[in-house]
Amino acid sequence: MKIIVLLGLAAVFFSLGSFQLSLALETEQEPEPPKIPEPSPEPEPIKLPKPEPVPEPFPEETESEKIQRLTEENTRLQEQITDLQKEKSNLNTEIIKLKDRIESLNEIIMEQIRVIMDLVNRFREVIL
Repeated sequence: MKIIVLLGLAAVFFSLGSFQLSLALETEQEPEPPKIPEPSPEPEPIKLPKPEPVPEPFPEETESEKIQRLTEENTRLQEQITDLQKEKSNLNTEIIKLKDRIESLNEIIMEQIRVIMDLVNRFREVIL
């Protein structure tokens, strides 16, 4: 009788264990597939700041003032051109003078070389 009771208890425990196991398997859920991320909205492009308007170089200048200003500027530039041309002619004159001096110095140097050569030849004649 003890064996029957023991077998009965074992059967009860076994059935409870299998019930719990089946219950555990039923409650166990299959993992859900990962969620597809929602597409993020495209960021708005960075707006460049509006450029400030370029101010006029000579604000509120009338046509006659503009003509007068341009005439004065033209006159000033023509004077500068004239001055530069004078400087150029002065420089050309100086260059010509320097060339003449160089030529005269070359002639003097050549004459000195001739004299030295002549002296060397005379010295050779005296020594020999």
